[in-house]
Amino acid sequence: QVQLVESGGGSVQAGGSLTLSCAASAEYYCMAWFRQAPGKDREGVALITRDLKTIYGDSLKGRLAISKENAKKILLQMNRLNPEDTAMYYCAADNWSPCTLGSDFETWGQGTQVTVSS
Repeated sequence: QVQLVESGGGSVQAGGSLTLSCAASAEYYCMAWFRQAPGKDREGVALITRDLKTIYGDSLKGRLAISKENAKKILLQMNRLNPEDTAMYYCAADNWSPCTLGSDFETWGQGTQVTVSS
């Protein structure tokens, strides 16, 4: 069974930084990060493809960078965090191309919580 395992979440003060990682048990064409805050819809944060194409959502644009550590692992560096960034962050993966933040991703992780205090 293919798995995605997220790590790196935690509590941080406003203005701080966090790096999330997502390790997959298989290679995918596209891997992405989404987030969902309580009472809000899930939103796309960023994605990266096998050929290193990246797409960023609007909410964190300019404050984050997505990268590939290797073929099965991605990182999400988030900077200048604020309390509105508090959410569960999920890793997702898919082999469909083209891949966008609106794609119907086939595989999801369990999520890692990010909490930003003021």
